[in-house]
Amino acid sequence: MKVLIVDDHILIRRGIRFLLEEMNDVEEILEADNGSDAIRLAIKHQPEIVLMDLSMPDGLDGFTAAKNILSSTEQTKVIVLTMHDEEAYVKKAIDCDVSGYLLKNSESNEIEQAIQAVRQGKYFYRTTIPEEQLKQLMKKKETRSVLTQREQEVIRLVSLGFTNIQIGEQLNISPRTVERHKANMMQKLDLKEQHELVQYALKNKYVDLI
Repeated sequence: MKVLIVDDHILIRRGIRFLLEEMNDVEEILEADNGSDAIRLAIKHQPEIVLMDLSMPDGLDGFTAAKNILSSTEQTKVIVLTMHDEEAYVKKAIDCDVSGYLLKNSESNEIEQAIQAVRQGKYFYRTTIPEEQLKQLMKKKETRSVLTQREQEVIRLVSLGFTNIQIGEQLNISPRTVERHKANMMQKLDLKEQHELVQYALKNKYVDLI
């Protein structure tokens, strides 16, 4: 497993690296001290996990970097590692499809727990926000869109008439992966024919997405 650590403080990166090196299934550890480098490294190396700080110096915050990484990679999951525990930050993390949320004063074993959980497709949020309130925030996100950010990008390009090859070129994924995204969306939305994806995209204004 490849893990990318993104934090502008070298001592924090070293501390996280030390914890990761103790994990048996971590084979490669990458580091970035700003959002722009994080995006570049994530696209190049396709890490399974990104541990992302939110406040960074180059003007590109962790949320923006996370959204770019998630839309530019196929299997990468993002875990936020921050001092911010306010509801507004947690809500934004959920809206950005961040899989995990940890505070920097968390127990060291929680990083490993978070990594293992999100690798299995689960959410792992550890904040002071009550569990029931957290579930409500998750539920609202699911209500807004059953499609992942990547699926939303694919359906937008499908509705604009692009072929699988053209979509793949724009999103840096293979035509086969595009086809898999389309099949997953049809299953989620209970659609029978691919042309119904276009109708769904137009009806739900995915064409207007930037």
